Amino acid sequence: MNDTRLRMGLVGAGPWAHRVHAPGIAAHPGTELVSVWARRPDAAAEVAALGGATPAESFDDLLDAVDGVAFAVPPTVQAPLALRAIEAGKHVILEKPVAGTVEEAEQLVAAAERAAVATLLVLTFRYGTGTIDWLEEVHRIGGWHGGTARWMSATLLDTKYEASRWRHDGGALADIGPHVFDLLDAALGPITDVLSAHFAEPGGVWHILLGHEGGATSSATLTMHTPAKPPINDFAVFGTNGYRELDATGDAQARYAALLSDFVSMVHNDATTHPCDVRRGLHLQRLLRAVSKKVTEKVTENAG
Repeated sequence: MNDTRLRMGLVGAGPWAHRVHAPGIAAHPGTELVSVWARRPDAAAEVAALGGATPAESFDDLLDAVDGVAFAVPPTVQAPLALRAIEAGKHVILEKPVAGTVEEAEQLVAAAERAAVATLLVLTFRYGTGTIDWLEEVHRIGGWHGGTARWMSATLLDTKYEASRWRHDGGALADIGPHVFDLLDAALGPITDVLSAHFAEPGGVWHILLGHEGGATSSATLTMHTPAKPPINDFAVFGTNGYRELDATGDAQARYAALLSDFVSMVHNDATTHPCDVRRGLHLQRLLRAVSKKVTEKVTENAG
């Protein structure tokens, strides 16, 4: 490994790779974008040009050239490729959801523990200074009875995501659910139960009620089919000491830079644990499955 900068590879060539991953890795003082691989060679070359990297002819060629790999692909594609990268001893930056199934997520955790590599999830909110300060205050004050989260955007009405089949198939639950569950969990303690979950076809709206260790409850409303301008991304906790709100809108590029700083620090210090590592991905994957199961059970009960 280069003593000063991590040699990074990027897998994927979609909007997030263009907007955040490639320029972010290229600009960070601790990383160097050296290789990009995607299913379409022309798309890989286009993203590689953003950071002065070389498009790889195959995933194996990318692995041979790098110390770490950032993924910007659908969860069902990410899981098997990330497993290969981890088994090859590469440090990885993973998108959320971390996998297509809980079983795949469990395999990633087991492989990362065997290989002793650094892993981080692109839970971008968690790396923002506003979120860090809010969580510190929430934990310092304590006495919270519950929390709320609202995420309302028009992301799936945007033409640049037309080709993102996994986002349209999974909807708001798959794409933004991990962000929301992660923040509520981080603020109020581990989510231990999905108390209620409802999905409304009009507007693709999710309403979810969650139970936390220690007795707190929280609610989340999620949709990516609402043209709110600006988008609504807010979180709050309430209890004996009042009400504390977080406006989670912010600069994704700045948050990604902070993520990369954490990643570089982990690698150089041989650290393999972080609040947002692959184990967090497994926890969130289990929550996604529990929410989906709750909705399925409700549909089955109503049909009966």
